[in-house]
Amino acid sequence: MNKYLILGCCFASLQLTAQTKKVSFLENAKQQKVDVLIDGKPFTSFLYPDNLEKPILYPLQTASGLTVTRGFPLNKRGNERTDHPHHVGLWFNYESVNGLDFWNNSYNIPAAKKSSYGWIRNVKVAAVKDGKTKGSLNYTANWERQDKRVLLKEATTFVFSGNDDTRTIDRVTTLTAQKDTVYFKDVKDGMLGIRVTKELELPSDKEESYTDNKGIVTKIAPTKNGANGDYLTSEGKKGNDAWGTRGNWCVLFGVKETQPVSIAVVDHPKNPGYPTYWHARDYGLFAANPLGQAIFSNGKEHMNLTLKPGESVTFRYRIIIGSGKKQTAELLNKQALDFGKQI
Repeated sequence: MNKYLILGCCFASLQLTAQTKKVSFLENAKQQKVDVLIDGKPFTSFLYPDNLEKPILYPLQTASGLTVTRGFPLNKRGNERTDHPHHVGLWFNYESVNGLDFWNNSYNIPAAKKSSYGWIRNVKVAAVKDGKTKGSLNYTANWERQDKRVLLKEATTFVFSGNDDTRTIDRVTTLTAQKDTVYFKDVKDGMLGIRVTKELELPSDKEESYTDNKGIVTKIAPTKNGANGDYLTSEGKKGNDAWGTRGNWCVLFGVKETQPVSIAVVDHPKNPGYPTYWHARDYGLFAANPLGQAIFSNGKEHMNLTLKPGESVTFRYRIIIGSGKKQTAELLNKQALDFGKQI
């Protein structure tokens, strides 16, 4: 038995069978957003403005109303890092698609260099559906070059649900290659990413420097903002040891305003590269990257996914946001089994 299952005896358990709440939506086509409400309370918003390089869910809130995503760059907060302006809310993209960088694109990229970056555009909300126990939002989008040539057509479904303790998102995204063969180069930055609130960062006493694939260096100052987060994976990896390891789930937990809060991401057995590698950083980037295997395995594994015109690939993830009670390894193993039987 995984030794981290014993955590269940120390933490209060969130129940899979807890009473679920009504999910509803408020659409605002003019502002290019859809607000998601659970039990009449704000949970998140689906944002797809033309000036944002990708569609996102932002912010993400717990059932108790605490925000677990970073505010910057859309809403700056005190004592919060202002690095990596492309880390916004919860998103899905990749660092190298036919040589174009979709991951690192942001307002911070000079116009003269934009041609090296991809853009997820022409986002269309296809349908939203309220529900007594769950609600769904479907959208389509194009993964485009800067000259607007479409490389991939995206079709995504979000299913939202929640109870007194949790908020859950099931995301299913299908990417279909268009006229060109599409190459996902085996690289570090991808695919499902979340940038978290300062409290969920891991404590640090040293300055770090991070270099992206274009050689841009970002310096991260020592944490002095109340950071108290910690990672745990399905394989028992904790803290910084979670980075670059595989697991069918990973949870980031901490305390905000005296209340336990957590974000868990659950992988799906049908996903490419399952179980995923975790690109889980101490400064607040929490990502699942199933396609970037070489860097995480020290060159022992390689992926380099390729789609010929008309071919598709589908990615499925469950995101569970908890408050008041810590998510346990036992519960997350149950969630992984449950999610694996769906979709």
